[in-house]
Amino acid sequence: QVQLVESGGGLVQAGGSLRLSCAASLRTFSNYVMGWFRQAPGKEREFVAGIKWIGGITSYADSVKGRFTISRDDAKNTVNLEMNSLKPEDTADYYCAAHKSTVIVQTPGPYDYWGQGTQVTVSS
Repeated sequence: QVQLVESGGGLVQAGGSLRLSCAASLRTFSNYVMGWFRQAPGKEREFVAGIKWIGGITSYADSVKGRFTISRDDAKNTVNLEMNSLKPEDTADYYCAAHKSTVIVQTPGPYDYWGQGTQVTVSS
C-alpha cells in the first residue's frame, strides 16, 4: 500500500507564505498524478492543485492560480505545494492524494491514496 504523509501545515498571517510537502512510501511517482485538496469545516473537499509526474504538467483551481505552485522533487520522492499571498479563506485541512493515471482529475473520487491531512490556518 502507498503511504502518503503531509507536513508543513501551521499558522500564518494573511499575505504570508507556507510550504506543504507530501512524502510517499514508493520510490517514484512516474505513473501517478498527484493532487492537493483542501476541506474547511462544513464544506466539501475541493481540488487545489495537481501535477502529472512525468513532464510536470500542472493544473490549478481558479481560486489559487497565481498564488500557489505545485511541484515535485524526484530525488526526495515528494510533491510540494508552495502557497503565497495566503488569505483567511485558504484556511482548511490540506490533503495530499495520488491517482494512478496520466490525467489530472479535479475531483477526489478517482484518487487511490490519501494522506492524513495537515492543517493550515491563515489569520487576518
